[in-house]
Amino acid sequence: MASNPTNFETLIRQGWQDAYIVVFMNENEHDKVSAASGRQTGCDESDGIIGNVETFLFEAIQGLEPDLLEQRRAGPGRPRVLPELCLWAGLLVCVLRGFSSQLDLWRLLTVKGLWSYPQFAVGDEAVYKRLAAGGTQVLEELFRQIRDLLQLRLAPYVDTSLAPFATEVVALDETTLDPVARMLPALRSAPRGDSALLPGKLAGLFDVRRQQWRHVEHIPNPQQNVKVAARAMVSHLPPGSLILADLGYFGFAWFDALTSAGYWWLSRLRAKTSYTVIHTYYQDATTFDGIIWLGAHRADKAAYAVRLVQFQVGITTYRYITNVHNPLQLTLVHIAQLYARRWDFALAVKMVKRHLKLHLIWASKSTVMLQQVWAVLIVAQVLHALQLEIAGRAGVDPFDVSLDLLVRYLPRLAAAGQDPVVTFIESGRRARFIRPSTRTQARAPDIPPDQITPLPPDLTLSRTPRYAQRRC
Repeated sequence: MASNPTNFETLIRQGWQDAYIVVFMNENEHDKVSAASGRQTGCDESDGIIGNVETFLFEAIQGLEPDLLEQRRAGPGRPRVLPELCLWAGLLVCVLRGFSSQLDLWRLLTVKGLWSYPQFAVGDEAVYKRLAAGGTQVLEELFRQIRDLLQLRLAPYVDTSLAPFATEVVALDETTLDPVARMLPALRSAPRGDSALLPGKLAGLFDVRRQQWRHVEHIPNPQQNVKVAARAMVSHLPPGSLILADLGYFGFAWFDALTSAGYWWLSRLRAKTSYTVIHTYYQDATTFDGIIWLGAHRADKAAYAVRLVQFQVGITTYRYITNVHNPLQLTLVHIAQLYARRWDFALAVKMVKRHLKLHLIWASKSTVMLQQVWAVLIVAQVLHALQLEIAGRAGVDPFDVSLDLLVRYLPRLAAAGQDPVVTFIESGRRARFIRPSTRTQARAPDIPPDQITPLPPDLTLSRTPRYAQRRC
């Protein structure tokens, strides 16, 4: 079975609106709509359900390289009763339909039946063992392929005004996974709240333009410092990308490494950080924009000069640093707006934990837990794409489209025979599916260009660094 990206592109192009109907349906609603439209819940393209999300995922799995999907067990003995394809497709469908345990996967495959496949005569323990031995390679590859396909699909809806000089704009952060149940013998003696119950954390790059996960990695140690995995994470980005990160990543060596690698970055300035001003673009009583050396002491000096901006909104003073030196390329207003988008990462985490139930870890075994994580991330990509496309077609900000209402009302609209996407676009404002976002709007003073003092052409902007030997 060869990889066939063209099939993926066809699935996305055809019936994109209808592709989301099944996502939030329970099984009864799915059967009603299928019967009303004369469709079967199988996976044959002749059934005319090419727009169905479950079919989209099925075809995506089929398009994986053949060595990722075993068709029969190697060695002596009879072939496996449950095909590998059905195992992974069933796992994704469980996430789509809101199931919450491995037992639900077994019931789907053996009692209810998956699509047009027969009911498989396997026990629940057999399914558990297959998952535990299956690894995550198939799901990780599927995540990457769907990410790349959605990137093409969402091109018309990308906010190109967001740091247009940057190749990509991503938020870098980590989130700790919720505790697992104390089912394994090694965990039964662990008290509630013990770190041993934490199955690690996820480090991620979230594309704020496309509202898509760019890259995700699992970190087994939930106590690991965020800086340990940071450089490996950004290596997955093309040069010229703009990285938004919080103070947990703050460090002179880190900033210098990003600049040397050709990345743009934006961070807050940590309190009590020493610096020396070498050029002032603009300054008044509460606002400053200029170039500085990070590290005023011999023991700790950054290699590259950076830009410091400071301004006051109300009684709060904001300080940001960046390696974008040109104040006309990145104004104070744009800096405030961009850094506020770092919270897109937190909202994406809220999506996978609250709406897709990642706060309910199915298993204590690491492999099965990671399979759930990757399945949830795959489904989240599709849902974020829906939100962005509705916003683009309705001409509103993506956050004006209520994700919570999207989750709640899609099955009701689909069960009533209405196209949920069209309904959201045509009746969104009247029904308040589309409403002004409650996100805080970032503000900053707007400095007139004619009041900015140009940077001297002979100003030295690099030097020999010296990094204090701090941990991480």
